[in-house]
Amino acid sequence: MPNRSAGVIRQDWEPVVMHKTKPKSQDLRDPKAVNQALRSGAPVQTIRKFDAGSNKKATAPAVSSRRLEEETEPAAFGRVSTEVRQGIQKARLEKKMSQTKLAKLINEQPKVVQEYENGKAVPNQAVLAKMERVLGVKLRGKIGK
Repeated sequence: MPNRSAGVIRQDWEPVVMHKTKPKSQDLRDPKAVNQALRSGAPVQTIRKFDAGSNKKATAPAVSSRRLEEETEPAAFGRVSTEVRQGIQKARLEKKMSQTKLAKLINEQPKVVQEYENGKAVPNQAVLAKMERVLGVKLRGKIGK
């Protein structure tokens, strides 16, 4: 066995400070790194960028609240009148056609024809022209309020 000295044992160690390299911003945006940080409970900062991915530089003009308050009339659109509703239904039934068949012939969805016949649709001249052509009746002169 080796002999040890009977004197005081000293250690001359100096503290060593190790610095981590700062992660690159690209590494911080990596989805794997973000998920790892979320799992470990580390704080994750999210910043929403406006107009990101668009080529727009100008913003749309904002409507002033004063102008909206001064407006007296409600912004309601006119609906299909009763004469037009009944005219579409009558002509469609005379031709023994379903709403779905009429919708296919005018290249619209069946919901559009249903809304016109229920009076819930806002009249569109192009749709009414297609219906006139297919049904063979005059509808556009009967648009009421």
